[in-house]
Amino acid sequence: MPLPRFNPPNLGITPTASEIIAKHLRDAIIVGHFAEGEPIRQDEIAGLFNVSKIPVREALKRLEAEGLVIFHRNKGAVVTKISEPELAQIFEVRVLLEVQAIRLAVPNMTEETFANADRICDEFLENSEIGHWAELNWELHACLYEPAQRPFLTNLIRSIHDKVERYLRLQMTLGESKERANVEHREIIQACRDRDANKAAELIEQHIIGVCRTLYEHLPNRPVKT
Repeated sequence: MPLPRFNPPNLGITPTASEIIAKHLRDAIIVGHFAEGEPIRQDEIAGLFNVSKIPVREALKRLEAEGLVIFHRNKGAVVTKISEPELAQIFEVRVLLEVQAIRLAVPNMTEETFANADRICDEFLENSEIGHWAELNWELHACLYEPAQRPFLTNLIRSIHDKVERYLRLQMTLGESKERANVEHREIIQACRDRDANKAAELIEQHIIGVCRTLYEHLPNRPVKT
């Protein structure tokens, strides 16, 4: 007898325990609940989620691949630190990838793209929650890169954003960083609206380099010049 037609959930896309744990740990690292160099105790995490240590270790391996934790002998997984040279290299790669993404995206942008970008900018400026600023910042960048129709490239850029998001949150609280970001974002959108891919690419590069310089000057534990 055939089954009646109904709307069953697709269990093939249900996230596994390790994926759920990885998401929560990733978010906790990004918002600063875990400090740089702080160990993540597998037994404590397993107890929180009421699971064995196996999915916790799988989750931590995912985060290790993303550069958010590193495994040390006899210490287990600890939250990674980003040095000044590493930060410079990360932003160098950001420039290469995001300049290419915006060049590919501009010819495919529509009025819907610009309306969505404007909406995100408005929300970014009006929002007073620091945690939400970083989310909106990525949402805007993703909005501008998605028309490139290069999902692998966009996902790669996203992974880099995740790696440095805890520092981006710091950067946005410094001085007039939020207001400056808003101005720069709108200039990028206008260049895209003008179909000037070269100008948009130039502005993206300047924007990313500016963020890197501000972060470089305010890295946690950076030695003070005397």
